[in-house]
Amino acid sequence: MIENLGNHPAILIVFSVLILGMLVLDLGVFNKNAHRVSSKEAAIWTLVWISLSMLFSVFVLTQTSVEKFSQFQSAYWIEKALSVDNLFVFILVFNFFKVPEESHHKVLFWGIIGALLMRALFIFSGVGLINFTYLPDMNLFNRVVSINLVLTGFGIFLIYAGIKSWFADDDDEDQDFSKSRGARLIHKLFKVSDHFDKDKFFTVENGVKVATPLLVVVGVIEFTDLLFAVDSIPAIFSIAPDDPFILYTSNIFAILGLRSMYFLLSNFIHMFSKLKYGLAIILTFIGLKMVISPFYHIDTLVSLLIVLSVLVGSVILSILSAKPQQ
Repeated sequence: MIENLGNHPAILIVFSVLILGMLVLDLGVFNKNAHRVSSKEAAIWTLVWISLSMLFSVFVLTQTSVEKFSQFQSAYWIEKALSVDNLFVFILVFNFFKVPEESHHKVLFWGIIGALLMRALFIFSGVGLINFTYLPDMNLFNRVVSINLVLTGFGIFLIYAGIKSWFADDDDEDQDFSKSRGARLIHKLFKVSDHFDKDKFFTVENGVKVATPLLVVVGVIEFTDLLFAVDSIPAIFSIAPDDPFILYTSNIFAILGLRSMYFLLSNFIHMFSKLKYGLAIILTFIGLKMVISPFYHIDTLVSLLIVLSVLVGSVILSILSAKPQQ
């Protein structure tokens, strides 16, 4: 058995080639021309990405252990669940800027590329920081414990975020996304046109090259994802704080399937009306797990079952409470 897949350059190379190949295939072949993505096409791509993720988790199982397999699955579904919440905001952003449907895919593609780079920075730097913030072993409650300041801080933050999420009002629909920091940054860097030009980020007006509103939307999406990473990255650190390979690969697979999930979600948004309560429970549970980990270890497989049960339960409740579609 291999203890850490990240220590094997060949595996890293194969994984990178696989992901790059799928990205090129997705954007350069199947979605070369801007078009409205149908529910059928979105469902097919969603199944493709989930299937690839599950196949990779089987590879992790055969090469390492059940524990590593459980860590990958837990981190994957936590990131997937939290990312679905992010997609609700994406829908509001597209509606606010009145982005043509055929351009949604391109914005999401570049938004996700940015998300992958940000996740790499957060995860690998976070693991390094965690390794340097362990307190000396101490005797508490008649047992020797090892407390990590960063993980404990993450845990307290997630408990707060979970409780806040449960009681939060759904006021995002009234948000003015044109005042987002991402939008302001694009306006600061470029002169921005008032009109879209198909799926172009830049166009020429009166002989002057200007940015289109589509580039502004990308800026808003990138900044929004940065804010959501503040929740999701600390959450997955509760799963495998010492294994950046498991954390990053699970994150990549979860994020790469978001574009197709977005188009499904926009058509079946009523199926996720109770998701925010499920996410609140998951965040609080993960936070508690991180805080009590020096004193009591919750098995990764148990955590995975709890996360999946809460997710499935929140979707079932959403479907049962959904009002008939007009």
